[in-house]
Amino acid sequence: MSKNVVITGANRGIGLCFAQQYKYRGDKVFGVCRTSSAELDEVADLVIDGVDVSSAEGVDRLSSALRGIKVDLLINNAGILSNEILGDLNYDAIDRQFQVNTLGPLRVTEALLDNFERGSKIALITSRMGSIADNTSGSRYGYRMSKAALNAAGMSMTHDLKPSGIAVGIYHPGYVMTDMTGHNGEITPDVSAERLINLFDALDLSNTGTFWHSNGEILPW
Repeated sequence: MSKNVVITGANRGIGLCFAQQYKYRGDKVFGVCRTSSAELDEVADLVIDGVDVSSAEGVDRLSSALRGIKVDLLINNAGILSNEILGDLNYDAIDRQFQVNTLGPLRVTEALLDNFERGSKIALITSRMGSIADNTSGSRYGYRMSKAALNAAGMSMTHDLKPSGIAVGIYHPGYVMTDMTGHNGEITPDVSAERLINLFDALDLSNTGTFWHSNGEILPW
């Protein structure tokens, strides 16, 4: 039975690979982005563009477009990355990462609460850079803090939504060759998306709130 899959940041990178792979499986794809791409237009059943997840107006646009539509899986994938070094911190850049990486998924999830039913799933694409225990190299202040805060939000969502039968997964995609990483990395977006989709399939109330690496490893907080 086909599912309704909503993907933020769906116009490129891992988000686009999610859209392509879910479309291939026969699911209905709702691609959410600020500006669409020809590749997303080709596979999405509905493109919802003009959506900046960090703004109330953008998320209202998304909510209106999905009014009355059941969401089986929400993939909060949209995110940004910049580097900050102690002694030369750009606080505007740090704040922007919080707005997109932390508050963005929270805004989107809250806006779509009426679209979820028992059995629906929410996937948060975070990073192992949000793990405090795993931080062995420092720097990346905005990205690390925004992803750690997203992980915390994910745990609160887990507890708040479990009574309604909605599972929440928290996922590190791996070191992926995308625009965000300057096309450096260990795996391609296709491989990362495939791994993550397998984990999404296995997500249920028995493992809700787990922080997963795309390779199946459970990561430390």
